[in-house]
Amino acid sequence: MRRLFSTFAGGLPGAGLVVMRLAATIVLIARSIAALHAGPALAPAAWPVLQFVLALLLAAGLWTPVSGILLVLNEVARLLAHTDDPWANLLLAALGLALTLLGPGAWSVDARLFGWRRIEVRHRQSRPPTLSR
Repeated sequence: MRRLFSTFAGGLPGAGLVVMRLAATIVLIARSIAALHAGPALAPAAWPVLQFVLALLLAAGLWTPVSGILLVLNEVARLLAHTDDPWANLLLAALGLALTLLGPGAWSVDARLFGWRRIEVRHRQSRPPTLSR
C-alpha cells in the first residue's frame, strides 16, 4: 500500500487534503441518507449503503487510493445514468481523482498504518580492543 503514496503531506497541504476528504464525505453521506430515506427496493438500497461505507473510508483516510477510484467510478456511473446534477457528479469525480493521486495526507489512518517510519540507531559503546595471547 505504501507504494501508492508519494508522501503523506502535513501542514497546510495536509489540512487541504482533510478538507477535500471531508467535502466528498459530506456529499456522499447526504446522498446516501436521502436515497435510503426515499425507501427504494432492496437491490437498489445496496448502492446507497456502499456509498455510505465509501464516505466513511474517505473520512478516515483509510485505503484512500482505492476509495478515490471507487468514488470516481461511482460518479461517472451517476453521470452516465443522468440521475443528478451533472456538475456535482463531475466535481465529486474530480475530488476522488485528486485524492487518489495526492494520497490521504498526514492526518489519516493510512498515514498511521502505512506511513514512513523513522528508525533511530544508537551508536554502540565501543570497548577498547583487548590483546589476547
